[in-house]
Amino acid sequence: MRRAVILMLTGKAVCVTDGDGLMHSERELLAVPSVIKLTRHVRVPYRAHVGLTRRAVFARDGWHCAYCRGPAETIDHVLPRSRGGRHVWENVVAACARCNHRKAARTPAEMGWRLSTPPAAPHGPAWRILGHRSPDPRWKDWLRTPDYADQPTAAAA
Repeated sequence: MRRAVILMLTGKAVCVTDGDGLMHSERELLAVPSVIKLTRHVRVPYRAHVGLTRRAVFARDGWHCAYCRGPAETIDHVLPRSRGGRHVWENVVAACARCNHRKAARTPAEMGWRLSTPPAAPHGPAWRILGHRSPDPRWKDWLRTPDYADQPTAAAA
C-alpha cells in the first residue's frame, strides 16, 4: 500500500480502483488504492519463487490433510527428514495431527497411502505477488490468471 501511494504521489501511477480507508498527510487526504496503473515503466519488485512457509503450505493444500482430506493442523514431509527428505515444496504437505502421527518416519507408500495430488511449488502471478494471502476480489480483472479461483484462500495477513 505504501509503495502504491508513493507511486501515485510522484505521478508514476494513477488509481484505477479505490481500496478501503483513507491516508492522511499534513496537507492531503488520499483514498487508499486497491488497483493502480503505472503511467510509465517502473521496476516492480519481482519474486522468482514463492517462499516455503507453514501458512503457504496450508493455503496451497486448501487447509486439508493430504492423506485423509480432513482439516490440516500440521505439516508433514512426504519423505521424512530423518531419511534424507528435504524441506522443499515438492516434499511438504499439510496433514492432520492424526495422519502425521500415524505416518511417523515412514513414506506414504510404506503405509499403503496415496497422495491425491503430488506436492509442487505454487505458480502463477498471484502466488508470486501475494504468496499465501487471499487476492482481493477487486483484483480479478487485472491478475488475468486462469486459475484465479485456485489461489490461496487464507485470510490476508
